[in-house]
Parts: sequence; structure tokens; C-alpha cells
Amino acid sequence: MAFDAFALILTMLALGMLFARLKVLPDNAAETLNLVVLYVCLPAAVLIYVPRLHVDASLAGLIATPWLLALATIALVALATRLFKFRHDEHAVLLLCVALGNTSFIGYPMVRALLGESALPYAVVYDQFGTFVLLSTFGLYVLARYGGDAPPTARQILLRIVKFPPVWALVLGLTVMPEQPPAWIAAALQKLADALLPLVMLAVGLSIQLKLPRDEVKPLALGLLLKLVVMPAIALPLALLFGMRGAILQVNVLESAMPTMITAGALAIAHNLAPRLAAALVGYGILLSLVTLPAWVWVLQQANL
Repeated sequence: MAFDAFALILTMLALGMLFARLKVLPDNAAETLNLVVLYVCLPAAVLIYVPRLHVDASLAGLIATPWLLALATIALVALATRLFKFRHDEHAVLLLCVALGNTSFIGYPMVRALLGESALPYAVVYDQFGTFVLLSTFGLYVLARYGGDAPPTARQILLRIVKFPPVWALVLGLTVMPEQPPAWIAAALQKLADALLPLVMLAVGLSIQLKLPRDEVKPLALGLLLKLVVMPAIALPLALLFGMRGAILQVNVLESAMPTMITAGALAIAHNLAPRLAAALVGYGILLSLVTLPAWVWVLQQANL
């Protein structure tokens, strides 16, 4: 583990929470920082790491895992809703917040901090071909199904994917970007990608909400258990079945253990789907993941995987 990177994560998160309490930054500071990350830092990271990928059969398992976990989420949340009599909107939030992990904004920095820079290309594959496409398909369907919107058309889904800046970088990284670009280009991209970690954690600290919805403790506890423990526990045997070993297996499990995607929680809130529950799943999930993610790395190392 890169303890300096992990220390930076904790420091920037704490600073963000402190700045939010003191109100020293504009109200839209977190949103602005997220846009900088989305349009600048994430594409830079994709351009650096995607050309370093060496395509083999195990990448298919890396791409398939988030989709298989989404199916597991549907089954487990349906069972829990029947057992605990969750409300309609609580069911929808659990579907979104368990199936969709924060595999880019938090995933990239955490993978780099816990597994090293060489593991990042696999994190990009998991995120771009798995989680992001899930958000643009499964996520939009859940919002339409439970939020009262019309189901998205294939054209709307395709436009959403095409307009996502890291996707442009992904196409360039898979086609024209060399594995070893000119030094000045590589250095510039690296500086932009390095800004991802502090900016993301500062934005998270500014926007994190920890108000406990007392009447929604059961779905909150279940959602956190599923997202941080059960999903990576399912991802581990899946990785072994797909023949993964070493860094790719570790990334597969670690990305599956990421807390709820901030965008998924925000969309649920925007559609008035159990907004307090959605905010709590995001906030508590991020804080608890600072313990559970290193714990999963320790488990994998102890098992020599």
C-alpha cells in the first residue's frame, strides 16, 4: 500500500468536510471540482493507462463482473424487499446504490494507493466497460421504472455514452495513443491525472452527508453490507472462475468493493427516490470504505491471490 497516497486521501477528505462546515468555499465548489475531474483528470488518466493494456481473455471476465454483480443485486434486493417489507422507493435506491460503485472518481485513486500504478489499466477497463455502461443502461431504466419517467430509448442511451468525456479518451487510447508517447505529452498527462486524487477527495468531503435516516436504518445497513462486503465476496470466486490471477484479480475484487457511485445517489435524490437513504448510502459508504477497502487488500494478500 502507498501510505503517502492513502494519507493524502484522508487529509483531503477531512479538509473538504472542514471547509463545508466553515463555508469557506462557494456552494457549488464540489460540483465545479467534479466537472474538472470529469473533463480533465479522468480523460488524462484513461489516455495514460489504456494504451498499456495487454489484451487477453481475462479482460472479458473483468468486463463481465460488474454486469453479473448487477444481476446478483437485483436478486438479493428483491429478496430483502420481500423479507423486510421495504418501500417502493427504498427498493429502487438499493438497486441503484448497490449495483453502481464509485469505480472511477474514488476507484482510480484507491486502486493506485492500495495496489500501485501498474494496476490502474485494469481499473479503467472495469469502470468504462462495466460500471459506466451499467449507469447508462440499467441505471437509467431503474430511474425510469421507479421515478415515473419514460424508459430511455436506445438513441438516448447511445448519446449519453458518446457525450461522456472519458469515452473519447478511451477511443483514442485504444487506437492512436502509443504506449510510450513523447516525454512532454506523458509528463503533462501524468500531472493532470495526479490531480485526480486530491480534487476528488476534496469534492467528496465538501458534499458528503451523514444524516442518519432513523426510519431507514434497515435498508441503509443492508445496502452498506451488500455494497462493501457481499459484492466483493461474490466477485472473488467470479475472478477465479474467469482465470484471473495477480493484479487483475485484485482490481476485480477491489473495484467491486467500491462504495456507492456519487452520481447514482444524486440521480436517486433528483428523482425523489428515498433521498435521505440515497445520501446516507453515499456518505457512510465512502467513510466505511476507507476501512473495508484496505481490509479486502489484506484478505487477498493473505490468500496469496
